[in-house]
Amino acid sequence: MLEYAKLILEKVSFDMFLFQKELVKSLKWLTGTEKEMLQSWVVTKYGNSHADAINDVFKNKKY
Repeated sequence: MLEYAKLILEKVSFDMFLFQKELVKSLKWLTGTEKEMLQSWVVTKYGNSHADAINDVFKNKKY
């Protein structure tokens, strides 16, 4: 599921709203370790362009 979540996030990365929505959905499917791996990947890959959405999701624990 982790690779699928990455694929979806890459496809919607053009829109921050969709990106945030899909990130929240992805986190609902993943285990604890996978969530940590996804967080690391998202911050590395999209930290500059979608920092607000990423911080909102992981700091507010929307999942």
